[in-house]
Amino acid sequence: MADINFFQKSNPMSLAQISAKIGATLANPQDADFIVQDVATLDTATHDHLAFLDNHKYRTQFTLTKAGAAIIHPDMASYAPQGIKLLLTKTPYKSYALAAQAFYPEIRPLPGISEFARVHPSAKIGNGASIGDFVVIGENVVIGDGAWIESHASIGRHVQLGNHCRIGPHSSISHAIIGNNVRLYPGVRIGQDGFGFAIDPSGFVKVPQLGRVVVGDHIEIGANTCIDRGTQGDTVIGSGTWIDNLVQIAHNVKIGRGCVIVSQCGIAGSTELEDFVVLGGQVGVSGHLKIGTMARVAAKSGVTKNIPAKEEWMGYPAMPMKAFLRQTVTITNLARKTKAE
Repeated sequence: MADINFFQKSNPMSLAQISAKIGATLANPQDADFIVQDVATLDTATHDHLAFLDNHKYRTQFTLTKAGAAIIHPDMASYAPQGIKLLLTKTPYKSYALAAQAFYPEIRPLPGISEFARVHPSAKIGNGASIGDFVVIGENVVIGDGAWIESHASIGRHVQLGNHCRIGPHSSISHAIIGNNVRLYPGVRIGQDGFGFAIDPSGFVKVPQLGRVVVGDHIEIGANTCIDRGTQGDTVIGSGTWIDNLVQIAHNVKIGRGCVIVSQCGIAGSTELEDFVVLGGQVGVSGHLKIGTMARVAAKSGVTKNIPAKEEWMGYPAMPMKAFLRQTVTITNLARKTKAE
């Protein structure tokens, strides 16, 4: 259960109300009036809690749970303990997420501009926006309706921010056009200079970074992630993409729609990720490469070649997953043979 010092819980809800919100079906319609007080895990839930099962690994916990109700896949119904109320769905984790959102809605500050913020007179602030303490907003900035700019954020001149965006504390944005429903977590840096310089014996010569960062709609960018602006063209983040904490995206990178980039990845300049690419944690991608639509790269891989669409790669250097696994087995067998000899 959530700590009420940090999270504000809504009123109790009936299973009928919950099922309507999460797109699940009651296994027994007579359970519609059962009241749920809160969401909880299988092992901590009590008679007035709603739990969920999404992974077969926790099937034993499900059979022993004291939860009054649970969200499960229909295939798991036969493992349900006696007396538990069931909400059936083919996507239990998604349905749980919607239920948790219903019980713990986001707490937004009231609209308005803090007396401690510094907003340039030429900036345009949308209806219902909330501007926190010590925020700095530069000249000719456009901020959309319902935006939430948290304390100490800095938004540079001429930046455009769409509707219903949330900009976390201590974030900075410059040279950027950002779409609707974008969330930046604390410490995100968008639009700073890319790492561009000409090598010369007398000293490096900086290459001016004259592009922008263009961010689509419905995007989340994790804490302390850095996205450099383009050298001449734009660095682009496609709509629906989610980026974890501590990710580095270099100048002129193009990321398609619906990609997932897990923590501590680094993507070098001018590389393109097509739609729905997934990069596991700590993947490094060299510059000027293309990773095809729906390709997946396993954690800690080093990508030095183009990856075709829909393929799964892993290793350092990265290669098709089956080839890497065969190579690993071969090396292991050789090591055993050498040790035996």
